[in-house]
Amino acid sequence: MRIGIDARFFGSLGKGLGRYTQKLIENLERIDRENDYFIFLRRDNFNEYVPKNPRFKKVLADYRWYTFSEQIGFPRLLNKHDLDIVHFPHFNVPFFYRRKFLVTVHDLILIHFPTMKNTTLNPLFYWLKFLAYKVVIRSAMARSESIITVSNFTKNDILKNYPNIPETKISVTYEAAKNDHAKEVKNDADILKSRGIMKPYIMYVGNAYPHKNLERLIEAFLLAKKKIKDLDLVLVGKEDYFYSRLKSSIDDPARSGVIFAGFVPDDELDAVFRSARSFVFPSLYEGFGLPPLEAMARGVPVISSSHPCMKEILGESAYFFDGNDADKMAEAIEKISTDDKLRSDLIAKGSEQVKKYDWMRMAKDTLEIYKCRKEK
Repeated sequence: MRIGIDARFFGSLGKGLGRYTQKLIENLERIDRENDYFIFLRRDNFNEYVPKNPRFKKVLADYRWYTFSEQIGFPRLLNKHDLDIVHFPHFNVPFFYRRKFLVTVHDLILIHFPTMKNTTLNPLFYWLKFLAYKVVIRSAMARSESIITVSNFTKNDILKNYPNIPETKISVTYEAAKNDHAKEVKNDADILKSRGIMKPYIMYVGNAYPHKNLERLIEAFLLAKKKIKDLDLVLVGKEDYFYSRLKSSIDDPARSGVIFAGFVPDDELDAVFRSARSFVFPSLYEGFGLPPLEAMARGVPVISSSHPCMKEILGESAYFFDGNDADKMAEAIEKISTDDKLRSDLIAKGSEQVKKYDWMRMAKDTLEIYKCRKEK
């Protein structure tokens, strides 16, 4: 079988989606010696992927996402390789690609959060983009041989919002989190000091999109600080429009105890995790929610919003709160910061919960989907 994988999001370039794509390809390399794979990459991440299996071949596909060149040029390139099936790990499947493919739909965030707070575009262009998104994702799911989702929550969300899609067309393959970056490159204290992190602290890792609920997290943290003086909140994420806007909403971040650490590479991020009192995840919507699992894999207790997806993925291994209630979130911050027994229990439960998820299992399940859809 000749299998194509759209890996233009591969690696650090694509953030969470890039990690999913990278782990899928790396583990398929380990288990599949029968099929031929064509891995389509952009120029920016072409050298980041080095095949370790002779059946895997890199192909330059330098088409930027959501562009006319993606819609016109990319299908031509895919057709040139005469592929039996193509896996698109994101919903942006070229409209003019008409051969067999499957698509991974991680979430329907833009369906549920179509607000102007999510964009820097002017209103007209934003709504045009939103309408295009709805057309593209509906078309991708309708035309696909199979839809892969990363949680039962997302599967049910798709069925609810797209009732014409048969349930038998959707398969769930969970993501995973393993601490495969744990190596000390320098003293932890030096890393923390370089980021301005000194006091005991709780932390968050991820972007600052509105549905991540960081404004309410800061509000809750400042409420908790009235009772717990010696505590900081460390926010780890690349500086962008949303983080800049969040930072400008705080009169004096340093004085308030809110530390914007910016982007932290994986090897240094371990040091930030190791010294944290807890990891807090206030998100109002997730398709899987990988960061809390990554915290658990590093031995950090987790408090999380009680969003249905997070309860599915984290089970009994996290302390949950209502993400829409700043007072409840503040109570959870106080609880995790002062109750050592709770922290110890959650660390132990988190260590066991992480074992339920495995990238290799995800790759094996995905390979079976390839085979089943090829045989149809």
